Amino acid sequence: MNSRDRFLKAAHLEKTDRPPIWLMRQAGRYLPEYRALKSKYDFITLVKTPELATEITLQPLQRFSLDAAIIFSDILVIPEALGQPYSFRDGGGIQMEYCITSKAQIDALDDSAIVEKLNYVSEALKLTKQSIGNDKALLGFCGSPWTLACYMIDGGSSPDFSRTSQFAERNPKEFFLLMEKLSQSIIQYLNLQVDAGVDCVQIFDSWASVCTPENYHSQSLQWIKAIITGLKKPIPVILYAKGMNHCLKDQLKTQAKILSLDWTISLTDACAETNNQCALQGNLDPSFLTSDPQTVKEKTNAILKMSESLNGYIFNLGHGMLPTAKVECVEALIDTVTNYRYG
Repeated sequence: MNSRDRFLKAAHLEKTDRPPIWLMRQAGRYLPEYRALKSKYDFITLVKTPELATEITLQPLQRFSLDAAIIFSDILVIPEALGQPYSFRDGGGIQMEYCITSKAQIDALDDSAIVEKLNYVSEALKLTKQSIGNDKALLGFCGSPWTLACYMIDGGSSPDFSRTSQFAERNPKEFFLLMEKLSQSIIQYLNLQVDAGVDCVQIFDSWASVCTPENYHSQSLQWIKAIITGLKKPIPVILYAKGMNHCLKDQLKTQAKILSLDWTISLTDACAETNNQCALQGNLDPSFLTSDPQTVKEKTNAILKMSESLNGYIFNLGHGMLPTAKVECVEALIDTVTNYRYG
């Protein structure tokens, strides 16, 4: 069984010989080869140049026995394509060119020609697919409408995205227009990725925890469901909502095939919560990759043991790879997973 088949079988609730593995932010600053490229080009140039994005996507696969390549890109390519560029603050974090505060600004977001504007992502996916063939799975991704709105309304990174919460509460019609425009743009974007050959996509609802319990559906989940049902091909969709493990049953209603977990819930509890109705993905605390190989091996084995009761399971981190992750710890993690066999 090749890596791609293993990944897709696990996504469709079929037991595999071992769990497939890919890692959120599996390319990045912990790799010296990435840092070498980053010293020559700024981040947005790397994202928007297909040859460079492909090179970065392939870097982890050239080092490690991963089962999937996830394209090197950014969730904020959607706001930029709509006409709201972003950059990075000197002290870290995202800075949007402006904050959305009015209906006029929402109306001004240009959602025409999304596919043409984001063609550079399509080209990077096609180049990556040519390199990996059908031996590895190819993953695309996007941010959820709610998470993108948080950056767009607050104007960048924020500890609580209070401006977004207030805007959604005080301006429901305007907020609805923004979410509708974002959702339709994301549908076009993910269908572009499907056309370019992805086997699976992940939706990052990274700031879902900002929603109140009574607003989680209206502000986030209903839009995610609209996106999933808008895909032209029924490929597996992974949904990741950090800090929302208590809402797994609600997330299932989006029709996502795979729910990705952060590290604050056990696989056993997540399996019970979902009644084993979907594949699960996760969920090693990424901070362990800054420790030592033996600790990583022990923590990984504990998760793998719990995964034996699952019908479909993909090993991953509970959040993105830290820049301080140690290559030897990543090696220990991947070796442990790839050598594990279900009884």
